[in-house]
Amino acid sequence: MRAVWFEDGIVKLIDQRKLPLHFEIFEASTPEDVAFAIKEMVVRGAPAIGITAAYGMAQGWLQRRNMDEVFEILKNTRPTAHDLFYALNFMREGISRGGDAVKLAEEYAESIIEKCRKIGENGEKLIKDGYRILTHCNAGALAVGDWGTATAPIRMAYRNGKKIFVWVDETRPRLQGARLTAWEMQQEGIEHAIIADNAAGYFMRKGGVDMVIVGADRIASNGDVANKIGTYEKAVVAHENGIPFYVAAPISTFDFSLSSGDDIPIEERSEDEVLFCRECRIAPHGSRARNPAFDVTPAKYITGIITEIGVFKPSEVEKLKKL
Repeated sequence: MRAVWFEDGIVKLIDQRKLPLHFEIFEASTPEDVAFAIKEMVVRGAPAIGITAAYGMAQGWLQRRNMDEVFEILKNTRPTAHDLFYALNFMREGISRGGDAVKLAEEYAESIIEKCRKIGENGEKLIKDGYRILTHCNAGALAVGDWGTATAPIRMAYRNGKKIFVWVDETRPRLQGARLTAWEMQQEGIEHAIIADNAAGYFMRKGGVDMVIVGADRIASNGDVANKIGTYEKAVVAHENGIPFYVAAPISTFDFSLSSGDDIPIEERSEDEVLFCRECRIAPHGSRARNPAFDVTPAKYITGIITEIGVFKPSEVEKLKKL
């Protein structure tokens, strides 16, 4: 089962807000429902957001909606993930040429899944038998639709018989690592342990981490990467301890219109995500919070970017633009 699919005009999604305690399917009947699913993180992860938006456009087309309005409804959901805008532009251009929107959306979804499989093949070569790999947030099948991005090399290495161990950052404040990545590792049978976000440096310094692999929500032309909040500090500590730090992402995540990470818009979400854990308040009444959802990791801390067409140094990103 994929994280998101299109069935009889309905966009169906695994409700990631409910995992791992409950497995429920969220059904989006209108583009407004699709927008809600993206904004409220029923679905999350840049590639999966893009696939969901593509299906939302197809749904609007089937319902004979004004496609410019549908485009705007979906565009204004989350500002950081570039795959959202990549998918919407793909759909708008295809529809304007007279294409069947449902076929276009399915084509887009299949292409992203295939690209992530190739990311797995390219990244698996970097993983040695016995490696202990640190992840941050969830860049697995739930975030993409099948293989995942950061988890694709991990899955591929495991299926090829390599003995690996995964450190799963909990990833506050929404705990995507503890709730989602750990769930995926468990489903796959991959040995892992959940750690508090601020424990990663401890295990790095103790020699317990051989490499770090994370996903990405947007990559600028100079190789700077926006990813879930906390990624930047993991990259800095990995660099300090001489640990390779890799980013896994399809080409759809690259935004060649931006010269650096300073130009990437960073979403700031509700302070309640920090002040509460689900319905339980964990902070004093009257205390306020700040909640940036992403940060930017400068290219100098990144060993390589794993894509569907190969592994590139951040300094080589311009080559991808030409390709």
